[in-house]
Amino acid sequence: MKKVVYISLFAFLCIGTKITAQYQPKNISRADIDKANQWVDTTYKSLSQDEKLGQLFIVALYTNKDENHINQVRNIVLNDKIGGLILMQDDAAREINLVNEFQQKSKIPLMIGMDAEWGLFQRIAAAHKFPWAMTLGAIQDKNLIEQMAAKIAEDCHRMGINWDFAPVVDVNTNPNNPIIGNRSFGSEVNNVINSALSYSNGLQNNNILAAIKHFPGHGDTSTDSHLDLPVVSHSLERLNTIELAPFKALMNKGIGGVMVAHLYVPSLESGKGIPASVSKNIITGLLKEKLGYKGLIITDALNMGAVANKYNPGELDAMAFKAGNDIMLFSQGVANGKKLIQKAIDNGEIPQSRVEESVKKILLTKYYLGLTQYNPKNPENVNQDLNNDSHKNLVQNLYSNALTLIKDDKKLLPLNGKQVYYVPLEEAPYQTFASQLGSNIVIKKAGEINSIPKNSTVIVGFHKDNSTAYKPYKISDLSKKVLSDLTKNQKVILNVFGSAYALKDIDISKVSTVLVSYENNDDSMTATANAFNGKTKIWGRLPVSVNDNLKAGMGIDLNPTSASNTKVSSTVFTTSKKQQ
Repeated sequence: MKKVVYISLFAFLCIGTKITAQYQPKNISRADIDKANQWVDTTYKSLSQDEKLGQLFIVALYTNKDENHINQVRNIVLNDKIGGLILMQDDAAREINLVNEFQQKSKIPLMIGMDAEWGLFQRIAAAHKFPWAMTLGAIQDKNLIEQMAAKIAEDCHRMGINWDFAPVVDVNTNPNNPIIGNRSFGSEVNNVINSALSYSNGLQNNNILAAIKHFPGHGDTSTDSHLDLPVVSHSLERLNTIELAPFKALMNKGIGGVMVAHLYVPSLESGKGIPASVSKNIITGLLKEKLGYKGLIITDALNMGAVANKYNPGELDAMAFKAGNDIMLFSQGVANGKKLIQKAIDNGEIPQSRVEESVKKILLTKYYLGLTQYNPKNPENVNQDLNNDSHKNLVQNLYSNALTLIKDDKKLLPLNGKQVYYVPLEEAPYQTFASQLGSNIVIKKAGEINSIPKNSTVIVGFHKDNSTAYKPYKISDLSKKVLSDLTKNQKVILNVFGSAYALKDIDISKVSTVLVSYENNDDSMTATANAFNGKTKIWGRLPVSVNDNLKAGMGIDLNPTSASNTKVSSTVFTTSKKQQ
């Protein structure tokens, strides 16, 4: 069966020239490459076998847990001589102090990683929040995404972080996906590729490693892999057209890491129920041999229910390494994992050359990231450095460029100072939007809509809770009824401060104007109000296909009134070929 899978894969995968995806700094000289390799060889020879195995592990460091947890991590760093840490919640200054301590005590510098897809805010509440990937997918000028990632890289350097486990390159074709959703750039392969490349370049051109995830593709799942093992049951043809396509396109772009998901993909793995993250067929057979990827291969977090509920700590780590991963992320059993890997080497199940291959890749990446000249970071004023006007101005510009005008039948935008009524609906705050719209706005609650004079211009705001990326996007029946009632006698502008998927079962046929802002926070609301008042251009495009009428690529251009005395709008939408 395995042979049949590989032959089929070879037929579908178009592999051209040799791929070298190992990260290198920009404009590096041949002499510097030789120097790096010399350091790697010398350092590798100086390590004991136990120290070599330690490089394969990254464990989690939380500052919102007790001192017992901190001491456990401290002991693992010192005794197991691990390769790195992933910083979790929540105190930036404390994390800096601990990283400084651990780096000074480590023979080999630690790789410090973080899930910072929407900036360090993803783990540090005091930092400034950048937009979700779904919001970025609506932006047409992808250089703005690179600017954002460059700013995230700056924040990473401030913290002593070297590796941002981003971007997500999963193609979100399932509106009910519970774990990807807002974290994906959208449902169109080319948009995902272009957005992810800009994001990766913004990180790596500023010496922060990127990791495209979650291989071989988590976009069409309905199970949260933090809880259980999702199944992706598509054919090889579909996988190559959609799920694998971004990875194949990006692997020869110098991106330093690929993160492997906890997914069961029967078309790629004949063993029943074997997750991709521990599948030799998928990691060694497909990712390394067929696709030729040369960069660092890292598991998704090994504490996630999809694998942690099935395998014991340590045993899981050994299986992951044997399958072809270079790094076991969020290990729950470093000492036992090292012991079991060594046992497999002694038994001839894993060649020592695999250890050399992975450790040398890790060491080379650390050298290129400048870790051999580590300078301690200063924790003072770190919260202000991670959240200031430079962040706010950039983020508001990103939201402004993402705004997507679906329709404007009665040319109600921009408002041009006319009297407008505003009806905020759903559960999240709306006051920033209302206050930024100006003095000609009269707020009416859902129960007060009968007091609005007929034929008025009425803005309806769907304000969804965006406190995490995983909140439901569905609109309540009450809000749908209020919207329907208003369309009978009023000129309605519907604004969605939430996922475009919120429009999935909303009847907008009688709504004059529909705009998607994608998120509900102060920055997105300010950007939207500015656009409503004609201060900025609207030119975003839907990043996902919402339903049969709202397809990815739809959107209307609307120029700001300040740019011209005449309002210019044009409807433009493009859709890729139908997905299978």
